[in-house]
Amino acid sequence: MVEVTLELDDNSVVLCSVTPATSSQNAAATAEEEPTSNGFLVWSTSAASRLRQMFSWRRTPLVRTSSSDAEDQHQAAVVSAREMMKMKAKMMRNKSCAQRALGGLRFISKSTGGESDPNVMWKQVEARFDVLAKDGLLSKQDFGECIGMGDSKEFAVGVFDALARRRRQRTNRITKAELHDFWLQVSDNSFDARLQIFFDMADVNGDGKITRDEVQELIMLSASANKLSNLKERAREYASLIMEELDPERLGYIELWQLEALLLQRDNYMNYSRPLSTTSVGWSQNLSSLMAKKIGSLLLDNWQRGWILLLWVLVMAGLFTWKFLQYKQKSAFQTMGYCLTTAKGAAETLKFNMALILLPVCRNILTWLRSTKARLLIPFDDNINFHKVIAFAIVIGVMIHAGIHLSCDFPRLVTSSPEKFELIASDFDGVKPSYTSLLTGVVGSTGIAMVVLMIIAFTLATRSFRKKGVTLPPPLNRLTGFNAFWYSHHLLGLVYVLLLIHGTSLFLVHKWYQKTTWMYISVPLLLYIVERSLRTCRSEHYAVKILKVSVLPGGVFSLVMAKPNGFKYKSGQYIFLQCPKISSFEWHPFSLTSAPGDNYLSVHIRTVGDWTQELKRVFTEDNSSMCVIGRAKFGASGNVHQTGLPKLLVDGPYGAPAQDYQNYDVLLLVGLGIGATPFISILKDLLNNTRLEDQVDSNTETSRSDDSSNSFASSCDTSGGKKKLHKTRNAHFFWVTREPGSFEWFKGVMNEIAEMDHKGQIEMHNYLTSVYEEGDARSTLITMVQALNHAKHGVDILSGTRVRTHFARPNWKEVFNKVASKHPCSTVGVFYCGMPILANELKKISQELTYKTSTRFEFHKEYF
Repeated sequence: MVEVTLELDDNSVVLCSVTPATSSQNAAATAEEEPTSNGFLVWSTSAASRLRQMFSWRRTPLVRTSSSDAEDQHQAAVVSAREMMKMKAKMMRNKSCAQRALGGLRFISKSTGGESDPNVMWKQVEARFDVLAKDGLLSKQDFGECIGMGDSKEFAVGVFDALARRRRQRTNRITKAELHDFWLQVSDNSFDARLQIFFDMADVNGDGKITRDEVQELIMLSASANKLSNLKERAREYASLIMEELDPERLGYIELWQLEALLLQRDNYMNYSRPLSTTSVGWSQNLSSLMAKKIGSLLLDNWQRGWILLLWVLVMAGLFTWKFLQYKQKSAFQTMGYCLTTAKGAAETLKFNMALILLPVCRNILTWLRSTKARLLIPFDDNINFHKVIAFAIVIGVMIHAGIHLSCDFPRLVTSSPEKFELIASDFDGVKPSYTSLLTGVVGSTGIAMVVLMIIAFTLATRSFRKKGVTLPPPLNRLTGFNAFWYSHHLLGLVYVLLLIHGTSLFLVHKWYQKTTWMYISVPLLLYIVERSLRTCRSEHYAVKILKVSVLPGGVFSLVMAKPNGFKYKSGQYIFLQCPKISSFEWHPFSLTSAPGDNYLSVHIRTVGDWTQELKRVFTEDNSSMCVIGRAKFGASGNVHQTGLPKLLVDGPYGAPAQDYQNYDVLLLVGLGIGATPFISILKDLLNNTRLEDQVDSNTETSRSDDSSNSFASSCDTSGGKKKLHKTRNAHFFWVTREPGSFEWFKGVMNEIAEMDHKGQIEMHNYLTSVYEEGDARSTLITMVQALNHAKHGVDILSGTRVRTHFARPNWKEVFNKVASKHPCSTVGVFYCGMPILANELKKISQELTYKTSTRFEFHKEYF
């Protein structure tokens, strides 16, 4: 190892000395030379400034020089400064830097080639060449598709031109042999080789220098590859930013070593906002204690679901057994045997489940129960799942009950001997029924009608039909989608009417108190009718006044409404909206994005279905309505003229998992796309509550400012003192979206949170999955421009806010590890709103880190 010292004195420009250095000295020197977040050329710029001062000192009145000599001296100083910068850059590229860089500037990866084996990847490229080539030649326009960059054709053309210039060719078509040569270069694992290709893409004239216009062109290629149209519009501005950083002497060009130094030093710009993977506390545990904690954690996470399901199964088993034994004692058993007892046992469970299935969809009752201590025993977040489980049990019960009647006890009754029929002849007025009369009678016809209606309702309620996963030809295509599910589900109202008729017309039961169907369903049915009536009356009372309609990118629009008198809600809850102009029956749920302290209600609606598309049309395209193009903000909204606006009804609020966020020390909020809506309200409410508490009791501000120590003390105190109640003091918000325009939805909100959050309570992280992952050559320059702009101006180039946007998808294990390390011995509420596919992964990580660390993660999900 050597240590290079650069010194300036009065008699010489540069004095370089080479002296042996120990590893510790070298480490110290490296630490001292580490660039700051303002740029890796700070040291070099300082040196250049000292050089200019030296030459300026020499230009005294005692020594007269011509203007040309002064210019020569100034130019010499600039060149000398750049040479010093080059030497500095070479020193900076140590082994560790080069190793980190190997992951960057990848032209070919799994995302492009689909494989990791170079031989397999080349065979795929070769096969595509055979398909795309004409007369044995591959055109430049097909080069991207051939090498696996079909979605980045402009960028691939830039790579093609750069490789062709290396061969001193100006061609638009290449042979398979030339393609193989190109392939070997772009798939080279050497960072230097990839860097040279990247540099050559910008160096169009091949002079070894890149000007601002060439940097601008490369930025535009990268923006095009990542479908960032806004970035292309500001490419010239960002090219100037690159030149300002790499060319402080304003020579008008940069060289390969400067671009290399920028890429090798990217961590210095990005570390301040990148979620790093850190070692969590409590990992060093023996296997037995680890397994015990895992089992305990699983039991703790699922005991509510467990006892509810166990109780439900026991009740069904008890009802089935009771009815089975009861009919075994009847004389009819001698005629129809165990077919009768089994069918009647299944019927008893059906009556119970037909009553129970109504309770999980009584939203007002559940919302009220969420605010009571019942939430400690009942998992209200799983109400829809329990509703589906009961529906599945009903399907099984119907199959057993109807199937046995039709295939077993009805045939045995019809074919029974006169002696056996005599035992039950009084139940049929002494006349043996035929199979047809059993089916066409009141009991048989109502039973068959119920089965048919249930088949229709349950089939159209399945996910494949409800989400239009099934493709049917017209006009059968109307049987898919939400509308078909909604209207067909109301057929179950007729099922309950038929069930009451069916239950009062039984063959073998004559006393009214033995016909128990009405006893099962009367109370739940009455509660459900009251629930729907309350919703109807309340919605008429909550006909809201529209204050603002904002059309946002990505097929989203927001509605800001005046808050009705007496309307109270919690952050994380949702409301139903109905527009009678569209439909007098359809209600659709939307999470509130306003905070309880606001004097208005706001929702963000994504147009993904017929109803939402029509709602957007009537509020934004009708001549009678007035629409403003804007962003969601927390401030007051201006009034919109109401003349001719369609009527909008509001029903709610209703409980949701996220409304209980205040029960946790720390929040980890994960939203996918429009799934961020319930968390926007929570973030604002968290800040409002904290500000109010600080105003009421300013003396406790210091003791409450450090969330980690507070959480540790409250959760890990074993001294026997009274444990403090959970009070949320910190939140980590992760928003993952595919479209860059999505950031416009809550741009104003995020900026206001950043301005209001003086204590650093909230960490916000945006992730854009449409941009290629970090290290891909197509996103490398965008990453650097983003980092430089944020370091200089504090504004993200993609979201336009103070919140840094990361590329690709988060590494969720690293995210959870960081939270666990930052908040030991705390209870973290993990709230997720998005597609079901990610929920399983987050739940698994939550359970894993709960038993591997001292931090407890409690997972809650909400789908859209």
